[in-house]
Amino acid sequence: MAELEKNAGHFLEVKDLTVEYFTKEKVVHAVNSVSFSLEKGKTLGLVGETGAGKTSIAKSILRILPDVGARIVGGEVLLDGVDLIALPEKEMRGIRGNKISMIFQDPMTALNPVQRVGDQIAEVIALHNEGKKDEFKRRAQEMLELVGIPRERYSEYPHQFSGGMKQRVIIAIALACNPALLLADEPTTALDVTIQAQVLRLIGQLRDKLGTSMILITHDMGVVATYCDNVAVVYAGGIVESGTREQIFDHPSHPYTVGLFGAIPNMNEDEEWLHPIDGLPPDPSNLPKGCAFRPRCKYATERCGEGPIEMAETPDGHQCRCCNLEAVIKGEKAK
Repeated sequence: MAELEKNAGHFLEVKDLTVEYFTKEKVVHAVNSVSFSLEKGKTLGLVGETGAGKTSIAKSILRILPDVGARIVGGEVLLDGVDLIALPEKEMRGIRGNKISMIFQDPMTALNPVQRVGDQIAEVIALHNEGKKDEFKRRAQEMLELVGIPRERYSEYPHQFSGGMKQRVIIAIALACNPALLLADEPTTALDVTIQAQVLRLIGQLRDKLGTSMILITHDMGVVATYCDNVAVVYAGGIVESGTREQIFDHPSHPYTVGLFGAIPNMNEDEEWLHPIDGLPPDPSNLPKGCAFRPRCKYATERCGEGPIEMAETPDGHQCRCCNLEAVIKGEKAK
């Protein structure tokens, strides 16, 4: 009973999710026993380097991994208590675009170039609702206006829109059916800095207006600080640290998280050089034993390579996957 009460506010729970990509020659361990939860109306930020497995986590939730060369090996994705991994494909089609939607990285390739943008929005609405064609068109026009595009542009094609406008159309498509969960996969990567700020502000406003929960995938810690309630730091397919935004920003405790913050310019300090993390992420087809960050970690000891590293609680109450937690917090290098 206590466990049920503890998870009562979690409408999304991911438990031990494991994903692999494979060829005849090798297996890529993209996601390794990832677990996290999300409350209604909250935003979770997934942060980490390129190739860490963030997009694979999002695609697994929506069940849109490639049919060939990818597989969900194990785990559960519970949405309101229903395991999406176990659902038949027919039932998942009723959830995609309706209860869960996704904003993809590149607006240039996410839209159909030979179909009018308004029709692409109306198509999503018609797929999940009953009604007449005129009603779907009117609703699509309203969605265009909601994201700051005049309804008169309903009949135009994607090539007639700028990159920022295309991304607004993608957001309109994603929010057309008022989804309970929005997966935003680096939604501003292809945009210039000014448009990035506008699009992120728009996503935040619509999230608050519609009461949508969101998983925001990004490299930008500034974006996380502005829009996320909770943060999960992903490295080599696993979550190495998670907690509230304040806990992660005020008390980063995993060496990788500390390294991410160390690589951010500090306008209050007179530093000539940044402090990047040495080395490169490991080959996901040949992950090191124990802690995957061990080859790049200045705090590493023999214990780090002996086996799986369990999550531990930090002094301020968030979770960190490190067996030398005390030394990292004190800033003491391994001898």
